[in-house]
Amino acid sequence: MIWKLLWLFLVYSFAGWALETVLASLKQKKFANRGIINGPFCLVYGFGGFFITAFTRELTGIWLFIGSAIVASLVEWIAGHLIEMWYHERWWDYRKMKWNLDGYISVPTSCVWGLLGVFVIKIGNGLCISVYDLLPQLLGRILILVVLGVLAVDAGATLTILFGHSKNPERWIATEKNLDSVTWKLGTKIDDFVNRRITKAYPQKQHTEKEEAHPEIFAYGCSFYKVVLLFFIGAFLGDITETIFCRITAGYWMSRSSVVWGDFSIVWGLAIAAVTALLYRYRNRSEQFLFWMGTFLGGAYEYICSVFTEAVFGTVFWDYSDIPFNLAGRINLLYCFFWGFAAVAWFKILYPRVSRLIEKIPVKPGKIITWLLLIFMLADGVVSSAALARYNTRSNGIEASNSFESWVDEHFDDARMARIYPKAKQVG
Repeated sequence: MIWKLLWLFLVYSFAGWALETVLASLKQKKFANRGIINGPFCLVYGFGGFFITAFTRELTGIWLFIGSAIVASLVEWIAGHLIEMWYHERWWDYRKMKWNLDGYISVPTSCVWGLLGVFVIKIGNGLCISVYDLLPQLLGRILILVVLGVLAVDAGATLTILFGHSKNPERWIATEKNLDSVTWKLGTKIDDFVNRRITKAYPQKQHTEKEEAHPEIFAYGCSFYKVVLLFFIGAFLGDITETIFCRITAGYWMSRSSVVWGDFSIVWGLAIAAVTALLYRYRNRSEQFLFWMGTFLGGAYEYICSVFTEAVFGTVFWDYSDIPFNLAGRINLLYCFFWGFAAVAWFKILYPRVSRLIEKIPVKPGKIITWLLLIFMLADGVVSSAALARYNTRSNGIEASNSFESWVDEHFDDARMARIYPKAKQVG
């Protein structure tokens, strides 16, 4: 399945580039190579098609349209914010359209995404997979790996050039004046080419102001270190909150942890980190705005997490089928509203206090602590994934095939896994 998804990612990236290039060329009356990279690929379309296929395949009717619109709009919204965050530029702007959000997404464009998503699921995927099936399996996989490799090199080089140029323009100009090497001349020509191509492809792009830097303050603003620490804080508090909630509603204590070591709910940790990064600029908006954004993003996030964990681990961690107004048992309206209230409480009450506490940590110890926590969580995640995989395969009667799987079976047997993941259901 993963090979076919990668194939679809490449096909839709190319198709999106072709569509965007034709439309932009007609509008500008000259060729415009759209997309962030130099090759004939528009990654937003590729990721859109990839995620629509992965996360909406079980939806039908109006839900397929709505789900496709939501998934693709999230991809576009996040891409717009990442471009602004990294390059301090805005490459597209829907602020002249009605019902837009910060100019990055709008209801009319989301409806177009929804229609394209329906086409992708109903027609596009079938045609693309039929072409892929015509190729010998080995040849098809080699072709995918080669194109992905070229794409990765192109994307990495382009992103590095744009990031370095936008982050330290004075340094680049000074170096260009002082150095006269062949390598530097070639680099500056490539840099000039990339920047001129982006300017031609996105003539409406606008420069945005950078957030004032304070290197003497640890994790100032919405920095990498702050988002990472918020992930851990959110993961711990989320686990405690769910544990208490289950004790009140179910009448007994049960583990709500996502990992085998420590009381951490990864879903909550990622939610806190993501909502902070994505909604940081909106933190001073009204409670109503934050509530509906939290409801919308929280519901989409929980649905995606449900599909992802079931597809990757073969395990269903929650099922809301017995709660009214649910969608495939993965989300329900009541809990979506809970995400909305959580967003308001987070930005209006908790985040300012937590942010100030984090920024009081000395800079060097703070960075060391953050990286140690990241290493621990990486190891915890690897072991937890292996334990869940063996928990699923053991239920199908498959014995351990190597020493590592035997170690996992010894330390994380069915009884222990049932205590850690009491509501997990294995799927065939």
